Amino acid sequence: MGRAGKALLWVCKLAAAIGGLLFVVLVVVSVISIVGRKLFSAPVPGDMEILQLVAAAAAANFFAYCHLIHGDLKVDLFTAALPRRWIHLLETLGSLAVAAFGAILAWRIGAGAASTLESGETSAILAWPVGWFQAAMVPGFALLALSGLYLAGRNLSACLSSQGEGK
Repeated sequence: MGRAGKALLWVCKLAAAIGGLLFVVLVVVSVISIVGRKLFSAPVPGDMEILQLVAAAAAANFFAYCHLIHGDLKVDLFTAALPRRWIHLLETLGSLAVAAFGAILAWRIGAGAASTLESGETSAILAWPVGWFQAAMVPGFALLALSGLYLAGRNLSACLSSQGEGK
């Protein structure tokens, strides 16, 4: 992994750590709300709204790191016996698909967030602008697209360098 790959990995780790911290905050808010509801009849107002709005943005931060460290699900039952160059070619195509998926999601979620912000839609209980939480998903999916492109380039390079090799 070169300098660009190490920098991308660092950014992906940071995004995943931020996503993890957001989930920890959500757990704390949920526990406080449940305890407040059961013991004092005083839950956190809008606790389910907070959970819904923050969880999607937090989860979007994990995908790029997962793909970059090859943590996503791969079924290699039929491809394990193929020559290395074919495996690298399939990995290239898979990473390009991930890049396209990430780019399309970032684009459409960004467009949806802009539309939601323009319309002024807010959450029902807390009246928080929904568009900002939608927009918070965009960097995670953009990072997924970059990770897919990076791995596609690395796998294509490995595929081309293993042209003469059998396995």
